[in-house]
Amino acid sequence: QVQLVESGGGLVQPGGSLRLSCAASGSIFRISTVGWYRQAPGKQRELVAAITSGGSTNYADSVKGRFTISRDNSKNSVYLQMNSLKPEDTAVYYCNSKYFMHDYWGQGTQVTVSS
Repeated sequence: QVQLVESGGGLVQPGGSLRLSCAASGSIFRISTVGWYRQAPGKQRELVAAITSGGSTNYADSVKGRFTISRDNSKNSVYLQMNSLKPEDTAVYYCNSKYFMHDYWGQGTQVTVSS
């Protein structure tokens, strides 16, 4: 069993930065692929960035060059550094941990980019 808790969301002006954190309980987290997803009102949930247990990363085209995903297995945590934020980045951001059939979600954290 893995429990995920996201934090770090908030209101930021366009061009600003935020750092999201996903803190996990459960040892399986360290061998899991972890992804950050987001869901804006009226839209489907989409993958923003993911990182494997070995540290390989991938990003949605819309955030490449602006967002960076990283993990610290000693702290059982994954982070999403978001720079040059745009209004279209506004969404609820969710952390997901996946290892075969072990698929867990956090409760989400709201990110609002607005002047």
